[in-house]
Amino acid sequence: MDLIRAAREGEEPAFLQLFDEHYSSLYRFACRMTGSPADAEDIVQECFLELLRPGCSYNPDRTPIRTYLFGVVRNQSLKRRRRREVSGEDSPEARTEVSPEGQALQSELDGTVAQAVAELPEGYREVLILAHYEQMPLAEIARVLEIKPTTAKSRLQWARAQLKEILAPYVSGMERKR
Repeated sequence: MDLIRAAREGEEPAFLQLFDEHYSSLYRFACRMTGSPADAEDIVQECFLELLRPGCSYNPDRTPIRTYLFGVVRNQSLKRRRRREVSGEDSPEARTEVSPEGQALQSELDGTVAQAVAELPEGYREVLILAHYEQMPLAEIARVLEIKPTTAKSRLQWARAQLKEILAPYVSGMERKR
């Protein structure tokens, strides 16, 4: 791909175009995977640095650039989570906002859903995040995660069923408040 070659050769406009096209979705994915905006920033930065390294394994004949970048972000996120678990660091603190009632309810709902997603086993959480938040098709999810498309589909179905089960008490509580 000419854009990648140009970026690797130090052409700033090419790099900025790649960065602008992919940064937001990669950052959201990393943030949801790690639960930390600071970690997500670092991971995405590492992802783009990896793309520019001479020994980079990216091959445009094998995979689209988006799939490759999501794979790098996924791997970096998993490494960071594992290091945090091994070192015993606390997970990032949940955000708290002082706001009007509507924002408070939305924030509560967002936090509840985020916590429910975080409770899913890793492989299922990844598929759900990529499918729901990043609007990635199952075939691309399968390539990013290096699994079969049928496996991606079944994991997504299982993750959605688990979320429904986890969130059922919350939904029941919301219905009673009305």
